[in-house]
Amino acid sequence: MPDFNDIATRERNYLLNTYARYPLVIARGKGVHVFDIEGRRYLDFVGGLGVNALGHAHPRIVRVIREQAAKVIHISNLYYNEYQGLLAEKLCTLSGLDRAFFSNSGTEAIEGALKLVRAAGHATGGADKCVVVALENSFHGRTMGALALTGQAKYRKDFDPMLEGVRFVPRNDVEALRAAVDDSVCAIILEPIQGEGGIQASGQEFLAACRELADRHQAALIFDEIQCGLGRTGHAWAYQASGVVPDALTTAKALGGGLPIGALITGERLADVLQPGDHGSTFPGGPVVAAAALAVLDVLLDPALHERIQDLGARLLAELAELPRVTAARGVGLMLAVELETGDAPDVVRRALLEHRLVLNATGPTTIRLLPPLIVTDEELAEALRRLRAALESESQV
Repeated sequence: MPDFNDIATRERNYLLNTYARYPLVIARGKGVHVFDIEGRRYLDFVGGLGVNALGHAHPRIVRVIREQAAKVIHISNLYYNEYQGLLAEKLCTLSGLDRAFFSNSGTEAIEGALKLVRAAGHATGGADKCVVVALENSFHGRTMGALALTGQAKYRKDFDPMLEGVRFVPRNDVEALRAAVDDSVCAIILEPIQGEGGIQASGQEFLAACRELADRHQAALIFDEIQCGLGRTGHAWAYQASGVVPDALTTAKALGGGLPIGALITGERLADVLQPGDHGSTFPGGPVVAAAALAVLDVLLDPALHERIQDLGARLLAELAELPRVTAARGVGLMLAVELETGDAPDVVRRALLEHRLVLNATGPTTIRLLPPLIVTDEELAEALRRLRAALESESQV
């Protein structure tokens, strides 16, 4: 096997310089652990940015992928396959919505949602009904449409002009929301819990106001549950804790068990807006990834697992708040973050990785995010806390 320098040098020579990688080559994973090319074991509390909700190499997912790959991998969406309808049915039943469109990623699900609400707006209010209201500090993806909805300047820098017709309001500011929503608005889109924004939740009052204003102005309410959905908060969907039901939602990350898949799921009022030829893609919903996603959902939808996630999350949140240098801990279920008193979160994350073999993520100068696999044990949580404490207390040696 090539050594680290061989691998890193080849990437620097041939890949576009879009990623600031850590000096680590991950060779394999099992459960909540990953292993580097030297065989060293790391506790993974990022989970592929929330993708590996069932950990690494889950035996059921591995078996389904192997069996289906031996039959047929890809056929395109010109034809039926036996799994795509089953997966759509399960997602619709799970969400209480009516129709699904599959994509390769969460970003593409957002792009589909954007096209959908623009078309619906034009149908009800003409060409001028095209404005989308989004939240400051949000993140919806990096393609040009999704980026236009992303309320963080650091992601938008150098890519202007953005798609026109987007208004941003602060999270939980009901008055600003009311000022922004009028009859020109075709949709309100938000993450019930902002992920890349540092694990920031929208409150019940704000979500209810979004629903009321969308109804009043014949606009769609779209929830981006790409990161916070599918059991991450201890509910199938994060919005279910609020009782506010969207007209559509987007999902991805955990859905494929590590394979690339996203979905846009729509309610009745949006179900028939797009017709054949209006939208599509080559790869989504193929036999392997759809079969894998069905297996993932069978595991993730266990009510006992959701109850355990809520319990573990509450205990972990309380213990995170007691760590040295932590000024606040926040989140729901196993979607958590800590706020540090100083702006060295990236250094702490690097130290945790390279000195204490704990995989974490910094979403800002003072914020550390934790997205452990949902199968994590009490013992693994305790060990992660011990390692994080050590990283917070120690001086950097790397």
